Amino acid sequence: MTKIQSVTNTIINQGVLPLYYNADETVTLEILRSLYKAGIRAVEYTSRGEAALSNFTKMVEIRNAEMPEMLLGIGTIKNVQQAEEYYKAGADFFISPGFVAEVAEFLIPKDLLYSPGCMTPTEIIEAENSGVTFIKLFPGNALGTGFMSAIKDVFPNLKFMPTGGVDTTKESIESWFKAGVSAVGMGSKLVSKELMLAKDYATLENETKKVLEIIQTLNNN
Repeated sequence: MTKIQSVTNTIINQGVLPLYYNADETVTLEILRSLYKAGIRAVEYTSRGEAALSNFTKMVEIRNAEMPEMLLGIGTIKNVQQAEEYYKAGADFFISPGFVAEVAEFLIPKDLLYSPGCMTPTEIIEAENSGVTFIKLFPGNALGTGFMSAIKDVFPNLKFMPTGGVDTTKESIESWFKAGVSAVGMGSKLVSKELMLAKDYATLENETKKVLEIIQTLNNN
């Protein structure tokens, strides 16, 4: 099995991809530990602040020491320079807010999963023709489940994951899966600013477990 397929399978089996960024290294690592304890095995860290690369490098170090089966992805990749930096830092997969052809050209031959954000059929076609197999529907709240339902038959060989606008409720998650997605991305709805500020890792762990249980129930029905 290719590494791209293996990472894709992990995200799909999990059904949810938590994503977050925190400037504080300690908070970043404690969130990672909480998600791991809840049963998460793939996480997206967002490259949005000055501390992102050093924090991510530390996450890889802690992962290697404490949670060997955890996959660490990096989000908000907008150019090849960023992709190269995080490739050197040991990222397992890469996610963009939009499709960047040069990033696809850099990563896919290395058997590394690249999931670009797309919001039009044109972008999805361009990504598919570049070898992308896993599409991030972004922003999910603007596109909605109707968009997914309308396009899924046109792209039978692609997997889709919305990010933005997915709540932690059964209704929200179920509506997306019924529309045809393979997983849902969850940022502030799951790893909220309030929980990070309060350093309430126990609640984060419990909320994550609830989301995983909802997805498990949906998959079993």
